[in-house]
Amino acid sequence: MTVRTAELLMAIMMGVFSIYLMYKSFELPIGWVEDEGPGGGAWPFWLSAVMLISCFGIIYNWFRRKGKIANSMKTYIQSHVFIEVGSVAASLIITVALFSYIGIYGALPLFLLFYLRVLGKHRWLFSITFAVVTPIIIFYFFEITLKIILPKGITEPLFLPLYKMFL
Repeated sequence: MTVRTAELLMAIMMGVFSIYLMYKSFELPIGWVEDEGPGGGAWPFWLSAVMLISCFGIIYNWFRRKGKIANSMKTYIQSHVFIEVGSVAASLIITVALFSYIGIYGALPLFLLFYLRVLGKHRWLFSITFAVVTPIIIFYFFEITLKIILPKGITEPLFLPLYKMFL
């Protein structure tokens, strides 16, 4: 795929996404609300509208071949880079999918081990240490300090003693 083709595809996808966001903004008032000011949907609607106008501008320039990117026939992404980015994206999707089953504190260490050891080729000691310490810090910050309960899935019973101790 060339840079020129990638620019057109991205402009079309962002344009469709802008229209979707504008549509969803109508769930809240987008006009002026008496004695309150702009409605809750005003900011997302108008921001999406500007984004849509920008997409039309990109598409217009693409058809006119105006600008360096609109004329570039260079390869957009090389295959080895695509594979690396794809493996990170796939592992993130799997991690998020695991949140409801084994919880954040089970899925996050698995992702960190995969990312640091397999993709990053770091040493085992560093990878395991980081994969264990990070969820502990996140637990303390979100659950104890901010009182925001994160999904734990089947690991929920393991956290009951911690709740008794901290809360």
